[in-house]
Amino acid sequence: MQTSYLSSIIKQFEYYKSLGDKVFNQLSIEELQKEFAEDSNSIAIIVKHLTGNMLSRWTHFLTEDGEKEWRQRDLEFEDTYTSKEVLVKDWNKGWNCLFDAITSLSETDLERIIYIRNQGHTVTEAINRQLAHYSYHIGQIVFLGKLVKGKNWKSLSIPKGDSSKYNAKKFSKEKGRRHFTDDL
Repeated sequence: MQTSYLSSIIKQFEYYKSLGDKVFNQLSIEELQKEFAEDSNSIAIIVKHLTGNMLSRWTHFLTEDGEKEWRQRDLEFEDTYTSKEVLVKDWNKGWNCLFDAITSLSETDLERIIYIRNQGHTVTEAINRQLAHYSYHIGQIVFLGKLVKGKNWKSLSIPKGDSSKYNAKKFSKEKGRRHFTDDL
């Protein structure tokens, strides 16, 4: 069970990262920085927040509190990106930190206790907490990207009106155990 948990959770994180990557591919830096209302977060700000969170949570994951003293969370909500390339580099830095930490785990690590702001979590609980946090924000990124692009948006899932065609393709395959991201 635990071995399948680790491989499954890695695929889940890869899936959510890929959604962000696909949004970035459709947008310019100006579109990434668009705020729809005063005090709302642009995609760029959400990326900055996610990167800060990932670096804090996953650096020395098993041995240090997940809220690092060096993290400046409030500054994550100020957009300082000067280019799309810098934003994507930051995004990848956060994800690389996460993947380095998770791929080094063994099934015996899953019940270890780690801390986030002095609150104890099993490693499994901490991973699940971060997956929920990141998917929440990546959903925001996708939604904002769709708002920015309007009718020029390229769907990241099953386009409207294509459910029957999508299902026919899926049901044409033999039943088998596979991860939903294997076909992406």
